[in-house]
Amino acid sequence: MAKKAKGNRVQVILECTEHKNSGMPGTSRYITTKNKKNTPDRLELKKYNPILRRYTIHKEIK
Repeated sequence: MAKKAKGNRVQVILECTEHKNSGMPGTSRYITTKNKKNTPDRLELKKYNPILRRYTIHKEIK
């Protein structure tokens, strides 16, 4: 069961942009938290994509 968020910190899902555009089956997603007050815009991080076997840009979805 997920923990209840405290204050401005919320859970976000990061999805690989390169994998999405490549047309290959499957997805690379990560779950993390961010502070909405300090980072109001969408999060963008470089994370490892195990299907493409390299580091790619993952953007916040939803």
